[in-house]
Amino acid sequence: MTQTPPSHDATPAAGPTTWTPWRAVFAFGLVSLCADMVYEGMRAMAGPFLGSLGASALTVGLITGAGEGIALVLRLVTGVWADRSHNHWRLTVLGYGMTAVCVPLLAVAPFIGGAGLAVAATLILLERTGKAIRSPAKSALLARMATSTGRGKGFAVHKAMDQVGAFSGPLLLAGVAAATGLIWPGFALLAVPGALSLLLLAQLRRRAPIVTEPEDDPADGPETAAPASSALAALGRAVTGSDLPRTFHLFSLAAALMTAGLMTFGVISFRMVDDGLLLAAAVPLVYALAMAVEAVAALGTGHLFDRRGSRILLIVPVLVAVVPLCVFASQLWLVLAGVVVWGVAYGIQDSTVKAYVADLVPAPRRATAYGVFAAVQGIGALAGGGLAGALVTGHVPVLAAVIGGLQIAAFALLVHVTRRRPGPAQV
Repeated sequence: MTQTPPSHDATPAAGPTTWTPWRAVFAFGLVSLCADMVYEGMRAMAGPFLGSLGASALTVGLITGAGEGIALVLRLVTGVWADRSHNHWRLTVLGYGMTAVCVPLLAVAPFIGGAGLAVAATLILLERTGKAIRSPAKSALLARMATSTGRGKGFAVHKAMDQVGAFSGPLLLAGVAAATGLIWPGFALLAVPGALSLLLLAQLRRRAPIVTEPEDDPADGPETAAPASSALAALGRAVTGSDLPRTFHLFSLAAALMTAGLMTFGVISFRMVDDGLLLAAAVPLVYALAMAVEAVAALGTGHLFDRRGSRILLIVPVLVAVVPLCVFASQLWLVLAGVVVWGVAYGIQDSTVKAYVADLVPAPRRATAYGVFAAVQGIGALAGGGLAGALVTGHVPVLAAVIGGLQIAAFALLVHVTRRRPGPAQV
């Protein structure tokens, strides 16, 4: 069995009372809840805020699009960085710290004249860089913490708490903007949950030395490839994940196909308003409904994943294929039902699917795997966004048919992968 090398920033076992695995998972969930309030609040208001600083629609699209690209693609590098340096905690703290600092600093942008737009754009891009820095390391730490709790349940609880912040942050910003008529005071107020996230993370790091203990290797096959002929070749294999198990890459491809079929809520809400089914002011309420459904779906499927195994993931492409048949209907009740299905699919995709990644790769390579997985999903999201944007107006039947075809391919890949690994490894 392969053992995980001691972390360079490991917390010694002696000292403060060690938390139980469930308490550590819950604490990590609180960290994500507070941090999500910060960056989801920023993302909800980034467009109007940049516009108030003089940005055009094109500029807003370029800034926010570049930010999302950085948050996904850069994980190819930061995942390898975490695994090779074994500094998972330091990278996690650095990433959360960048979010906690950059978002509140946006409140300064309206007061520095012509430089305000450039400063705001820089801060938004830096915040997204922080997301890329912390995500692979954080997921690897969470996978280790959830070894005893069941990874499906551990990731599910974390995701559910994450979603509480995802909808409370935007609602907080909306409330402050409604009360003051300004956006920047809301950004300043987000310094409070940002500080709380760092305080909680400091406590978690001190009291969760369980994540530094050796772990049995749950994956089949060797931990790494044969020695590289050159440092450059070794780095190339590490960044692309070519030395990771073939099953992992097949699963990543299936996840990318599912992600491509899951349109963004922006596309769905645009159609709802454009078709006159919903007032623009009511869109945040529908989004909050979707976020709540995501949380419940993550909890339910996480429990089933631990009890029944990976075959539970076969439901995801079925749900994704149903979404366009509902959300583009002419009856509001059917559209809302489609939003619920969309929320269920997203909840599984962002929790239980990630839990299964930890079962497919060697423990010392998990951060790398999460980086590769996110990048592949990002390609799927980009392709899916272009597909939906091109076909959502006037070609909905074609869009539904293409999404259905993608999900048939995803389903076939999942059947192959889950047949080879009928359930999550218990370590």
